[in-house]
Amino acid sequence: MVETLKKGVRVTGPQRDKLAADLRRKYDGGKSIRTIAQETGRSYGFVHRLLSESGVRLRSRGGATRAKKVRA
Repeated sequence: MVETLKKGVRVTGPQRDKLAADLRRKYDGGKSIRTIAQETGRSYGFVHRLLSESGVRLRSRGGATRAKKVRA
């Protein structure tokens, strides 16, 4: 389980590898980067960077998209 980390604390070495593996497991399980960031107390950018460094293929953005207007 990913523990909540103090904001601004550097994560290096084996601790960073373990954290990256935990974050990857959560992301592969379907959680969003934003949700993982809230759970761990880290920023969106930190989680995104750690996932990218660990080789995760990031999903595309979700949510509503704008439909094209049909002209009469």
